[in-house]
Amino acid sequence: MKLYTEVEVPPLPVSIGLKDKIMVLGSCFADNIGAKMTAAGFDVCVNPFGTLYNPASLASALQRLESAIPFGPEDCVGMGAGAGLVCSFHHHTSFAAKTADEFLSGANSSLSESVTFWRECNKVIVTAGTAMVWKHNGNVVSNCLKRPAGEFTHELLSVDETADCFEGIMTMCGKRGCIFTVSPIRHLSLGAHCNTISKATLQIGLEKALSMDDKDGGVCYFPAYEIMNDELRDYRFYAEDLCHPSTTAVEYLWERFIRVAVPESEHLTIKANEKAARRLSHRPLH
Repeated sequence: MKLYTEVEVPPLPVSIGLKDKIMVLGSCFADNIGAKMTAAGFDVCVNPFGTLYNPASLASALQRLESAIPFGPEDCVGMGAGAGLVCSFHHHTSFAAKTADEFLSGANSSLSESVTFWRECNKVIVTAGTAMVWKHNGNVVSNCLKRPAGEFTHELLSVDETADCFEGIMTMCGKRGCIFTVSPIRHLSLGAHCNTISKATLQIGLEKALSMDDKDGGVCYFPAYEIMNDELRDYRFYAEDLCHPSTTAVEYLWERFIRVAVPESEHLTIKANEKAARRLSHRPLH
């Protein structure tokens, strides 16, 4: 008996190895995979601006890495909800600080390190989570910083806008190998139908960009979204919020990814590295 639809994934034309330098950008799923890669011994830089969800913000992040322009006082924004913290519309709130000087120090320190890594890296993994964007004064923001909703507009990127963002990312990646994926995390704040439309826009926009690519196999797609929805469609593979993949699901997706993206000659070393990382994470009781 066959009790689930298996998503067949052939070896990816873009492979990654332990000797590569890999930039990982995107949604919470990128954070998950980035953490797994770190534990497995890969040389990675994960979300130097914090978690990013939409393709416009991802493209903007790469533009900043390309230009290396430091953040200045004009980028500082006071957070709302009485937080008493300063951040920017380019960053996740994990970068927030008590003063503008403290925020700029942390943000530019991270930028400097990530720019150096970006110039040296040879592989990029990009995960988009939603085609819905928040705009402030007409500009897409990466985070609303808990400010009043009336300051923002909420819009769905068109397929063409989404494709343009992905094409821009591919162009900035240059000769670096790129692996794209659509995050399996569900965004249900505006309802299930909006999530479906958003994910469909990402899929169609990305497919359009991939079909126009001229990097001769330098870009590819890993179907994390499809595996989650077909092979792991049961709610037991979701976390308590019923939106994020559970720890088991992340592990399953990670194993599938390694199987098709990493040369088999490195699998045993990766397992040994993961075992060592688990051992180091245990706290001694005495």
